[in-house]
Amino acid sequence: MTRSSKSAKARSSAPAVDLVALAECVERFASMTVVVLGDFVADVFESGEISRVSREAPVLILRHRKVQIVPGGGANSANNFASLGAKVLPITAVGDDESGNALIAAFRERKVDVRGVLKVPGWTTPTKKRFLAGWAHTVGQQVLRVDYEPSGDIPDGVRKKLRGLLKSALKKANALAISDYGFGVAPPAEVRQLARLRKGISVTLDSRYRLTEFAGAGVTAATPNEPELEELHHTRIGRNLAELERCGLQTRSQMKLDSLLVTRGSDGMALFQAGAETIHIPVHGSDQAVDVTGAGDTVLAAFTLALACGGTALEAAHIANIAGGLVVMKRGTATVSREELSEAIRGSASGS
Repeated sequence: MTRSSKSAKARSSAPAVDLVALAECVERFASMTVVVLGDFVADVFESGEISRVSREAPVLILRHRKVQIVPGGGANSANNFASLGAKVLPITAVGDDESGNALIAAFRERKVDVRGVLKVPGWTTPTKKRFLAGWAHTVGQQVLRVDYEPSGDIPDGVRKKLRGLLKSALKKANALAISDYGFGVAPPAEVRQLARLRKGISVTLDSRYRLTEFAGAGVTAATPNEPELEELHHTRIGRNLAELERCGLQTRSQMKLDSLLVTRGSDGMALFQAGAETIHIPVHGSDQAVDVTGAGDTVLAAFTLALACGGTALEAAHIANIAGGLVVMKRGTATVSREELSEAIRGSASGS
């Protein structure tokens, strides 16, 4: 075995954590107030029963069964924060359309304060419509996805109102979570201008396309997935832990983060911290995910809350890893409850 392979092997084992401390941290989630700034997306699931193959084209004809609209993107993060017991203050813009109305209704049903969700006439709520096909009494499989995206920028007047709402909400918050899907609610330059307002609280970031553009914006932790890190550095990681190490260390240093948590699917997570060795955390539960849709949103929520509660980055990473392992075993865009997370932690403790 070479020296480099020995080093990689040593880094692959995560230090033990106190599971009792993790459980106590999760119990404190209910006392946290979190501002969620970002792009709210409507995830639409159109389910149909396979009728036959069309004579017009080699495509399936579906007999419509039902339609479901659920929070996606930053809205899914907010939904996960609420499910984990925290008080959520969403700051975002949606269109004055069916998808936007459905998102607002979903949060009102959960008793989430929606005064920071602004309706923008003429703007399109980002929407991902998935078509699921199946035979009678079977689980539908996704056969097509159609995305609807806003064609223009958020009007200046609306953006000014969002800034005011954000300033007000931050006065009550224990943490700020930024969920950037590239639709314009949380541009890096604007987040950077408001950095002075957020001193003393955790600021976490999940950015799909422009992670390092938030450098200097006061972000303390970020949760990219491995493909996002690969795209950022124009590389391929796969099983190459040395390349993962290079990309992770460079990204954390460039953004001056306290911690960078990289989610790696069935390979678990990698945690990068200032002045510490990289920690590799194996996937929690089964490595055969049922559906990974929105799993990153769950990780952002759990990681943010654990940090806000005073947990270490390692403790927060373990909590996020367990939450992520739970949510990928559910179909569609899903959430994890505080009770589910606590039970999983207790199960890990009893099995250790």
